[in-house]
Amino acid sequence: MRGSEYADLRAFAMIAEHGSFARAAEQLRISPSTLSQTIRELEQRLGIRLLNRTTRSMSLTEAGSRLLARFKPAMEEMAAAVSDVSHLRDRPAGTVRLHLPRLASTTLIEPLLGEFHRAYPDITLELSIDDAVRDIVETGFDVGITLGELLEKDMVAVKLGGEIHQVAVASPDYIARHGRPAVPADLHQHRCINWRKPGSGRLYNWEFQQDGHWIAIAVEGPLIVSHREVALAAAAQGVGIAFAYWSDRWMAPLLQSGALMPLLQEFSPPFPGWHLYYPRQRYTLPAVRALIDFLRRHASGTMEQSHNTPQHAAE
Repeated sequence: MRGSEYADLRAFAMIAEHGSFARAAEQLRISPSTLSQTIRELEQRLGIRLLNRTTRSMSLTEAGSRLLARFKPAMEEMAAAVSDVSHLRDRPAGTVRLHLPRLASTTLIEPLLGEFHRAYPDITLELSIDDAVRDIVETGFDVGITLGELLEKDMVAVKLGGEIHQVAVASPDYIARHGRPAVPADLHQHRCINWRKPGSGRLYNWEFQQDGHWIAIAVEGPLIVSHREVALAAAAQGVGIAFAYWSDRWMAPLLQSGALMPLLQEFSPPFPGWHLYYPRQRYTLPAVRALIDFLRRHASGTMEQSHNTPQHAAE
């Protein structure tokens, strides 16, 4: 088999895996039109149609299904063989694609980019910073970061820090004009800053724990944002009450300066924090394993330091 023939078959397998020319083309880093031409030429060489294509859908023909069933395991075995040989390299190399929310990027990854590059100069780290929940397998990512409560059961998870919690905050000016909510239900009488997760059609309901049970409050107000740092900035200007993570790097200076004050803290207990996750598989590429081990080491050091911090210093 010539190299070009393998590449064409790999492109066919990628389309079948993603169910989309556009997503497969993005993964292969070529244009959809180039990928479409590649498949047409492959079908011409084989003398048989592999895909049924319309403007709205794509499916495998019987021949396409049979070819995929035979070729995909062989392709995976070849990738595994290359992975085994790669372990003999002095330094891991290749591209690692990581999907993570914006807050996880700012708090967990951005401070470590320089150190990671110095440790693994031959690894290209591709970050997709997106608050929408994604299926990392379907979208072609190697690893992801998400909150513990959102983890899928079939994923391998690595804890990257301690528990976190969300808290409602408002400016002293807002509190002077409108008062403090005493219980979560009081928020219905307040001007709140809503958050809509990117890719979601609905507004986020604020979550609190009351009488031992989690409750969700649908709030209303004069502003809807897609990023919580905008909500915090607006809250500091007296627009309304915002709801964000206590560990949010944008919140700390606003709290320390007195521009924002926490509300309803007794109803805001901690919950599982950030986790790195990746699919269970027989082989993990050395570059991917390097990133996993790097973040695990840093997470262990951070959590140990947190446990050893004197209480008066933490305050």
